[in-house]
Amino acid sequence: MKKYDAIIIGAGQGGAPLAHKLADLEWKVAFIEKDHLGGSCINYGCTPTKTMMASARLAHYARRAPEFGVRTGQVEVNMAQVVARKNKLVEEWRNGQNYHAESRPTLDLYRGHGRFTGPHTVKVNGQTLTSEKIFINTGTRPRIIPIPGLDEVDYLTNRNVMDLKETPEHLLILGGNYLGLEFGQMFRRFGSRVTVIELMDQIVPREDEDVAQALQESLEAECMSFRLGARATRVAKTPDGIELTVTRKDNSAETLAGSHLLAAIGRTPNTDDLGLDAAGIETYGPGFIKHNDKLETNVPGVWVIGDVKGGPAFTHVSYEDHLVIYDNLLNGQERTIADRLVPYALFTDPELGRVGLSEKDAKAAGYNLKVGTIPMSWVARAIERSETNGLMKVVINADNDRILGAAILGSEGGEVVQVLMALMMADAPWTLFEKATFIHPTLVEGFFTLMDNVKPV
Repeated sequence: MKKYDAIIIGAGQGGAPLAHKLADLEWKVAFIEKDHLGGSCINYGCTPTKTMMASARLAHYARRAPEFGVRTGQVEVNMAQVVARKNKLVEEWRNGQNYHAESRPTLDLYRGHGRFTGPHTVKVNGQTLTSEKIFINTGTRPRIIPIPGLDEVDYLTNRNVMDLKETPEHLLILGGNYLGLEFGQMFRRFGSRVTVIELMDQIVPREDEDVAQALQESLEAECMSFRLGARATRVAKTPDGIELTVTRKDNSAETLAGSHLLAAIGRTPNTDDLGLDAAGIETYGPGFIKHNDKLETNVPGVWVIGDVKGGPAFTHVSYEDHLVIYDNLLNGQERTIADRLVPYALFTDPELGRVGLSEKDAKAAGYNLKVGTIPMSWVARAIERSETNGLMKVVINADNDRILGAAILGSEGGEVVQVLMALMMADAPWTLFEKATFIHPTLVEGFFTLMDNVKPV
């Protein structure tokens, strides 16, 4: 049995920086990862998807070039080259992660599957390790629901869809949320027909209806198709690809013929083979790890980081998780995840940047509200760039004039919304922006008109 000051299981965007920081303090650290270092973000998420989406965006704007008075030749997409560029960038990030781990003398990197054998013992590659401090950062994997016939077809997930060397003729997508919409628009711009099947009555179900509708209209303008309020009830392999039967709430059915099928219907925590029972670690839901606001599990000396704990599944959340743990453990700072403000973005085009409460969630929480909404077609910079799809929206507590949440569906929405987030972090009233002077012409200048349209609900 080998004793360590800390054991970290999983090399994601929270576990990796924590391992590096502890090793830099000359802690003896066991760092366990059965796959590539860097977690989903580097290997299957942020880095590869946004790299390929950049190629798709260029193809889209090359086709739009005549609108801007620019003539180009016929636009062709070479998927093999797109994938090769993606792989190159992913490999560079992986190499960076490997260097950070392997260059620290007090960090032992175990490439294998770690499994608890007791509250403070972990077995990996036949060797038992022990520590009074263990951190779980094992992440999630694609959720696959039981659909008759699904196991008989070669369906895709976010892990292998980005390895396709040829553009799908017709991509069927199960799920109208982040993954489904980002991949759907990307492959539509590469030249595929795309049909999205969503169980709920709107895409991005957690968002307000007006935001979802505006995004759907933008995607439909690019000839993406949607089947809302529908579930997949049968999958069959055909000589030409895949046949998918979808059933609506009124029990009417439709059969769709596609060349490829992408499952993008959520994530499952990687805890089923982690030996949590042997450690006495409690879970909830489909296997997410229970924790308090300091990310401590029910077992003293065991913490959880990132997607495997449930809640918002974003890289920046995982990274902040490690900061919460580090501050409480080593900096003497009382820090929790309670009520933290989590911004996020859906990287479609137009891009959806979000922070705080939606209007429907604020209403459900009982707030008295003021709401401001304007179309992006009222924003000078958006007009000049011919990027007028989408809207700006701000949700305000009418009792104290503080911003409760905001949605920017437009060009660089994820960047722009963080300006409003800064106002929220400062606990400043929205009226501070009501008469502010913004640079002309910029997208943020749209806030002047947005604030001028705030009205009681």
